[in-house]
Amino acid sequence: MFVKGNVFKYGNDVDTDVIIPARYLNTSSAEELASHCMEDIDAEFVKNVQKGDIMVAEDNFGCGSSREHAPLAIKTSGISLVIANSFARIFYRNAINIGLPILECPEAVKSIKKGDIVSCELSTGLIKNETTGETFRAEPFPPFIQKIIDAGGLIKSISKQ
Repeated sequence: MFVKGNVFKYGNDVDTDVIIPARYLNTSSAEELASHCMEDIDAEFVKNVQKGDIMVAEDNFGCGSSREHAPLAIKTSGISLVIANSFARIFYRNAINIGLPILECPEAVKSIKKGDIVSCELSTGLIKNETTGETFRAEPFPPFIQKIIDAGGLIKSISKQ
Protein backbone atom coordinates (compact mmCIF):
# COMPACT_ATOMS: atom_id res chain seq x y z
CA MET A 1 0.00 0.00 0.00
CA PHE A 2 1.27 3.47 -0.95
CA VAL A 3 0.46 6.57 1.13
CA LYS A 4 1.32 10.22 0.63
CA GLY A 5 0.41 13.30 2.60
CA ASN A 6 1.20 16.44 4.53
CA VAL A 7 3.05 15.99 7.83
CA PHE A 8 1.79 16.88 11.30
CA LYS A 9 4.72 16.59 13.70
CA TYR A 10 4.73 16.09 17.49
CA GLY A 11 7.33 15.51 20.20
CA ASN A 12 7.99 12.91 22.87
CA ASP A 13 5.48 11.09 25.07
CA VAL A 14 2.28 12.00 23.22
CA ASP A 15 -0.14 10.07 25.40
CA THR A 16 -3.56 8.67 24.62
CA ASP A 17 -5.22 11.36 26.76
CA VAL A 18 -3.78 13.99 24.41
CA ILE A 19 -4.64 12.00 21.26
CA ILE A 20 -8.28 11.71 22.39
CA PRO A 21 -9.13 13.40 25.69
CA ALA A 22 -10.99 11.21 28.20
CA ARG A 23 -13.94 13.63 28.26
CA TYR A 24 -14.93 12.33 24.80
CA LEU A 25 -14.80 8.62 25.59
CA ASN A 26 -18.53 8.41 26.25
CA THR A 27 -19.12 7.84 22.52
CA SER A 28 -18.43 4.83 20.35
CA SER A 29 -18.68 6.91 17.16
CA ALA A 30 -15.35 6.92 15.35
CA GLU A 31 -16.31 10.14 13.58
CA GLU A 32 -17.09 11.88 16.87
CA LEU A 33 -13.75 10.72 18.31
CA ALA A 34 -11.93 11.97 15.19
CA SER A 35 -13.55 15.39 15.54
CA HIS A 36 -11.66 15.83 18.84
CA CYS A 37 -8.39 14.13 17.87
CA MET A 38 -5.29 15.98 19.13
CA GLU A 39 -7.31 19.03 20.21
CA ASP A 40 -5.50 19.44 23.55
CA ILE A 41 -2.07 19.53 21.91
CA ASP A 42 -2.95 20.97 18.48
CA ALA A 43 -6.25 22.84 18.31
CA GLU A 44 -5.87 23.31 14.53
CA PHE A 45 -5.31 19.61 13.76
CA VAL A 46 -8.94 18.65 13.02
CA LYS A 47 -9.43 21.79 10.93
CA ASN A 48 -6.36 21.10 8.79
CA VAL A 49 -5.99 17.32 8.51
CA GLN A 50 -6.81 15.85 5.12
CA LYS A 51 -7.35 12.25 4.11
CA GLY A 52 -3.94 10.68 3.52
CA ASP A 53 -1.94 12.99 5.78
CA ILE A 54 0.89 11.60 7.88
CA MET A 55 1.67 12.03 11.57
CA VAL A 56 5.29 12.04 12.76
CA ALA A 57 6.34 11.92 16.42
CA GLU A 58 9.38 11.31 18.54
CA ASP A 59 9.70 8.77 21.39
CA ASN A 60 6.99 6.75 23.16
CA PHE A 61 4.05 7.80 20.98
CA GLY A 62 0.71 6.57 22.36
CA CYS A 63 1.81 6.06 25.96
CA GLY A 64 -0.82 6.09 28.67
CA SER A 65 -3.98 4.05 28.76
CA SER A 66 -4.72 1.00 26.69
CA ARG A 67 -7.76 2.42 24.92
CA GLU A 68 -8.25 1.64 21.25
CA HIS A 69 -9.99 5.00 20.91
CA ALA A 70 -6.64 6.74 20.31
CA PRO A 71 -5.52 4.97 17.12
CA LEU A 72 -9.14 4.86 15.95
CA ALA A 73 -9.45 8.66 16.31
CA ILE A 74 -6.19 9.15 14.40
CA LYS A 75 -7.18 6.80 11.59
CA THR A 76 -10.71 8.19 11.27
CA SER A 77 -9.39 11.77 11.20
CA GLY A 78 -7.72 10.92 7.88
CA ILE A 79 -4.17 10.08 8.94
CA SER A 80 -2.81 7.31 6.70
CA LEU A 81 0.42 6.57 8.60
CA VAL A 82 2.16 7.38 11.87
CA ILE A 83 5.96 7.41 11.87
CA ALA A 84 7.74 7.63 15.22
CA ASN A 85 11.01 6.87 16.93
CA SER A 86 9.10 4.44 19.14
CA PHE A 87 5.56 3.54 20.15
CA ALA A 88 4.08 2.52 23.46
CA ARG A 89 3.58 -1.24 23.35
CA ILE A 90 -0.21 -1.27 23.80
CA PHE A 91 -0.74 1.57 21.29
CA TYR A 92 1.39 -0.37 18.80
CA ARG A 93 -0.84 -3.43 19.03
CA ASN A 94 -4.07 -1.40 19.09
CA ALA A 95 -2.98 0.39 15.91
CA ILE A 96 -2.55 -2.95 14.16
CA ASN A 97 -5.88 -4.19 15.52
CA ILE A 98 -7.78 -1.25 14.01
CA GLY A 99 -5.71 -1.08 10.80
CA LEU A 100 -3.68 2.09 11.39
CA PRO A 101 -0.28 1.79 9.67
CA ILE A 102 2.65 2.72 11.93
CA LEU A 103 6.39 2.61 11.33
CA GLU A 104 9.41 3.18 13.55
CA CYS A 105 12.15 5.15 11.80
CA PRO A 106 14.27 7.51 13.94
CA GLU A 107 16.25 8.78 10.91
CA ALA A 108 13.05 9.90 9.18
CA VAL A 109 11.65 11.48 12.35
CA LYS A 110 14.83 13.49 12.84
CA SER A 111 14.73 14.86 9.29
CA ILE A 112 11.02 15.33 8.55
CA LYS A 113 9.50 18.69 9.45
CA LYS A 114 5.93 19.83 10.02
CA GLY A 115 4.34 20.63 6.66
CA ASP A 116 6.65 18.44 4.59
CA ILE A 117 5.04 16.15 2.04
CA VAL A 118 6.00 12.52 2.72
CA SER A 119 5.24 9.31 0.87
CA CYS A 120 5.70 5.72 1.92
CA GLU A 121 5.40 2.31 0.35
CA LEU A 122 4.24 0.35 3.39
CA SER A 123 5.13 -3.07 1.99
CA THR A 124 8.81 -2.14 1.71
CA GLY A 125 9.12 0.49 4.45
CA LEU A 126 10.56 3.01 1.98
CA ILE A 127 9.79 6.53 3.21
CA LYS A 128 10.46 9.54 0.98
CA ASN A 129 10.38 13.14 2.06
CA GLU A 130 8.99 14.58 -1.17
CA THR A 131 9.85 18.10 0.05
CA THR A 132 13.58 17.46 0.46
CA GLY A 133 14.12 14.35 -1.68
CA GLU A 134 15.56 12.36 1.24
CA THR A 135 14.70 8.68 1.57
CA PHE A 136 14.63 6.44 4.62
CA ARG A 137 13.94 2.79 5.23
CA ALA A 138 11.82 1.51 8.10
CA GLU A 139 11.34 -2.16 8.90
CA PRO A 140 8.02 -3.08 7.24
CA PHE A 141 5.48 -5.28 8.93
CA PRO A 142 5.64 -8.97 8.05
CA PRO A 143 3.09 -10.04 5.41
CA PHE A 144 0.55 -11.43 7.89
CA ILE A 145 0.36 -8.06 9.72
CA GLN A 146 0.30 -6.16 6.42
CA LYS A 147 -2.78 -8.20 5.51
CA ILE A 148 -4.49 -6.99 8.71
CA ILE A 149 -3.56 -3.37 7.95
CA ASP A 150 -4.67 -3.68 4.31
CA ALA A 151 -8.00 -5.15 5.43
CA GLY A 152 -8.64 -2.13 7.66
CA GLY A 153 -8.09 -3.95 10.93
CA LEU A 154 -8.29 -7.28 12.67
CA ILE A 155 -12.07 -7.60 12.76
CA LYS A 156 -12.43 -6.67 9.09
CA SER A 157 -9.57 -9.06 8.28
CA ILE A 158 -11.36 -11.95 9.98
CA SER A 159 -14.68 -11.16 8.29
CA LYS A 160 -13.07 -11.29 4.82
CA GLN A 161 -11.78 -14.85 5.26
